[in-house]
Amino acid sequence: MKKFKNPVLSGFYPDPSICRAEKDFYLVTSTFAYFPGIPVFHSRDLLNWKQIGNAIDRPGQLCYDGHQISQGLFAPTIRYNSGIFYILCTLIKNGGNFVITAEHPQGPWSDPVWLSGADGIDPSIFFDDDGKAWYCGTHPAPEGEAYSGNYEIYIREMDISLIKAGKNPLIGENIGIWRGALKDVIWPEGPHIYKKDGYYYLLHAEGGTGLDHAVCIARAKDIKGPWEGKKSNPIITHRSLGKKADVINVGHADFTDDINGNWWMVLLASRPIEGVCPLGRETFMVPVYWEDGWPCIVTDTGLIENEYPLPDFGKEHEIPWSHENLCDHFNGRLPLNWLALRMPSKKEDIAFGFNENSGALRLYTRAQTIRSREHPSFAGRRLRHKNWAFCASMEFTPLTANDNAGIILLQSEDWHYRFEVYNSDAKSLRLIRAAGKEDEIIGEVKIDELPKQIVLAAKCENMEIYFYYGKDQYSLKYFPFSVKAHIISTEYAGGFTGALAGVFATANGHECNNHADIFWAEYRGLV
Repeated sequence: MKKFKNPVLSGFYPDPSICRAEKDFYLVTSTFAYFPGIPVFHSRDLLNWKQIGNAIDRPGQLCYDGHQISQGLFAPTIRYNSGIFYILCTLIKNGGNFVITAEHPQGPWSDPVWLSGADGIDPSIFFDDDGKAWYCGTHPAPEGEAYSGNYEIYIREMDISLIKAGKNPLIGENIGIWRGALKDVIWPEGPHIYKKDGYYYLLHAEGGTGLDHAVCIARAKDIKGPWEGKKSNPIITHRSLGKKADVINVGHADFTDDINGNWWMVLLASRPIEGVCPLGRETFMVPVYWEDGWPCIVTDTGLIENEYPLPDFGKEHEIPWSHENLCDHFNGRLPLNWLALRMPSKKEDIAFGFNENSGALRLYTRAQTIRSREHPSFAGRRLRHKNWAFCASMEFTPLTANDNAGIILLQSEDWHYRFEVYNSDAKSLRLIRAAGKEDEIIGEVKIDELPKQIVLAAKCENMEIYFYYGKDQYSLKYFPFSVKAHIISTEYAGGFTGALAGVFATANGHECNNHADIFWAEYRGLV
């Protein structure tokens, strides 16, 4: 019997939403202030997942200039109805809730249609069997918050025919339906509505996004209510296990069924390493069964387990997909799983390009830095393992005392490590730690003769990070300083994202007509 292992998407893939279109499954997650935004994954067997696109993928489609890394795009929902795919999402800070559509899940996705009148966060859409469509979201209690996190889940009817015309599809009034399963609960959020056997079901998270996170369920005969909660809520949580559990922060879930009538829940959770979670919130999956009109988790413990059996979907569904390459050579394009910081409002704001001859990723030494809230010259990919190695081959010659380039281990603007080539009296390498305050130089090494191409590498073993450099990956020298990986976690930095390994270039507040070419970058997990 086939089995799948948790997490099904390792690394920074939080707030998963899933839908089924005929025999195929599609899944999206949050990306916050990274661009491109909202990755779209495809699977035919719930075992192998392949990223097929990004729903927010072009300048001008959205703009989150000035956003912190943990702002931007929150909690997308993906649904399929009558040949059209829908994604609803929240743009925090200067946007609101919006809907985009596509005929094909890989895109292209439309420009946003803003949902004026839908305040709050975490928008979802439900298509009823009577032809009606309903918006579902969460917002502060309309009479005023009695306490922080005193939120209400509400619905509002939608006329989806208006979306194609670019008009706000919300009609009618907001109808409050649920305040959470537990007394004085905080942040009832991530709501999704389904219909089964004559009942409407409301799946939602509550308790905040940390250790008290939980998934709860309510049901009603009429979508407008009254709604009743399952007496044994929450239906899944790890809140009672404490900080030392193998999996924590369990919540924010979505349901789907399969062609065999089985039900599945995707949800987020974190795997702590020495008390912190540098990988961020990841996507897990658990099987679900229905008992006495309520969903239950298919385990003896009711918790997330490491692996579960999968049904046989047929030979035609056995496609050995992998959602990431180990080594990327760019070839004139940024791989689907690579991210830059913030969406440029126009093409001229893009901080990187590609070498016309080699196809290498070209990072321009602009004034912007990683610490700014603009468009720094940066691109990276998610860390996905407890122990890992990352290296990149670059060609870069500093022209001034201000321009430098290298590799970066990025948690947030103010919490990261940079291993960079820079120009002092002699060309040198240095390791810089940003830990909430001003940059701290951990160590530096002068290079007698800087090779035309240099490989910079980082390796993490048991939360200790080591750095290396050389003319190629086969002749790496040890950089004689190591650091702890703990600071590239939300426990130190705050926010909602996981850590990335990537490449960067900057002129540190100055204008400099220079660039760094990145020929390839490799990431792999270590045993």
